[in-house]
Amino acid sequence: MASVTAFSVGHCTHPACMALKGAGLASRCFPSRAYLIETRDRLLLWDTGYSEHFFDASRRGAYRLYPMVTPVHFDGARSLRQQLRGRGISPNDIHTLLLSHFHADHIAGLRDFPRACILASEQGWRGVRGLSGLAAVRQAFLPGLLPADMEDRLSFVEALPLQALPAELAPFSHGRDVSGSGEVFVVDLPGHAVGHLGAFVLGDSGWTLLASDAAWAEEGYRELRGPSELSFLVQHNRRAYYGTLARVHALHRGGRVEILLTHQEEDTEC
Repeated sequence: MASVTAFSVGHCTHPACMALKGAGLASRCFPSRAYLIETRDRLLLWDTGYSEHFFDASRRGAYRLYPMVTPVHFDGARSLRQQLRGRGISPNDIHTLLLSHFHADHIAGLRDFPRACILASEQGWRGVRGLSGLAAVRQAFLPGLLPADMEDRLSFVEALPLQALPAELAPFSHGRDVSGSGEVFVVDLPGHAVGHLGAFVLGDSGWTLLASDAAWAEEGYRELRGPSELSFLVQHNRRAYYGTLARVHALHRGGRVEILLTHQEEDTEC
């Protein structure tokens, strides 16, 4: 069975109401997490969080708008690369980087894992490939974060066959086995970004859903509370977002699957 370990890799701040309607204007911390997935025969990373590369990629031109709108806090001593090394894991030990989507807070560490394969949504890649300047920033994408050999290392989840998921994961019915062993199934979570993905991971105690940005706070899927309407200026599709949120809410109500978000707040992390 696989195991999942969370790493908090930098954080941003926003008014709480941006993530949850009615939550007020007080600033709220949103950690950016990466998840190490250890399967029977390989190490996978679900996203990378922030890195020092974020600041290089947002230093000039229209890209400077990104940290102005979304203040980012990052300690280089707590980079994902350094945290993994603290557990005896070299960047070269990572077999595959699984990308939930191409927003900068999820891909900023790509350059730190130069030997890893990269697996993502083809739809998501087509949505950002070739974007630059303000058009890229509006998609929360910084092209400077991409490794020079990105396309040589990149493959797409859509190339894998859809398989039926266990009934306990309803209302999710089909996914793609990215582990080759039945331990990690990627599923579509449309709405937040083009090609937005989540992953079901089977561990000793049952299933975990890495729900990415299907919600920005636990209250979102627990209470079916959406974000500010202003957030849909940068989120991809409002109707699809609420459809995904309803499915994650139903999964939560079932009580059989642990749900982990990229940005859920914990007092000890900010």
